[in-house]
Amino acid sequence: MRIARFSIDGNVAFGAVEGDGSGGTAGLVLDIIRGIPYTDFELSGTKVPLSKVRLLPPVLPNKVVAFGRNYAEHAAELGNAVPDVPFAFFKPTTSVIGSGDAIEYPSFSNEVHHEAELAVVIGRMCREVPRERVKDVIFGYTCANDVSARDTQKSEKQWARAKGFDTSCPLGPWVETELDPSDLTIQCTVNGEQRQLGRTSDMINSVEDLIVNITEAMTLLPGDVVLTGTPAGVGPLSVGDEVAVTIEGIGTLTNKVIKRG
Repeated sequence: MRIARFSIDGNVAFGAVEGDGSGGTAGLVLDIIRGIPYTDFELSGTKVPLSKVRLLPPVLPNKVVAFGRNYAEHAAELGNAVPDVPFAFFKPTTSVIGSGDAIEYPSFSNEVHHEAELAVVIGRMCREVPRERVKDVIFGYTCANDVSARDTQKSEKQWARAKGFDTSCPLGPWVETELDPSDLTIQCTVNGEQRQLGRTSDMINSVEDLIVNITEAMTLLPGDVVLTGTPAGVGPLSVGDEVAVTIEGIGTLTNKVIKRG
């Protein structure tokens, strides 16, 4: 099931996305959910066309935990060694935007890059999750773009500004709850030109590895997001560019880059 979060007439709601998408988003409708999707919920039967709503970030995470250098070719393209253990950092909640929202080019950087990633959405409070229980704590998966100020990342020891500036974590367009994440195509285009093309099967550490690793240290809450790393092909974004992240079985996350006002 695809679960979207959206606004219509000033109201915010969750809805189940219906339709196969063969005709694009124009043929999709949302069946509004009663309650919140992390617990038992009912479909209301009240349906609205997707074209009549504004899609919001599919979740409002308490935290976004991101893992770096989880694809060997990406680590190599930036001249980095593959870490011996999973390498985590944080992106603040203020960095999160949805599909269709603008990425604001930060004033302190001259080299902002796209990074297409599979995002894991947590569905229940969890800590010290054993490998065989990882699937039980996952709500679903969505597309992410770990937008990064590469020059700042290189010049500052901490990645807080480089990876955490406002609008640097697009998520969407919705959460797919029924998906095997082990071998999916990840693609990123800029202005329609392909930049990244990889598969989740090339991850050094699997989704299970990452969830086990981070929950050894901290509690994850419903709606928290775990970013799983990016394949090779990262590159620059400029003001005016349209960047799209497409993941097999999920959909496409699209954002335009604008100058910060």
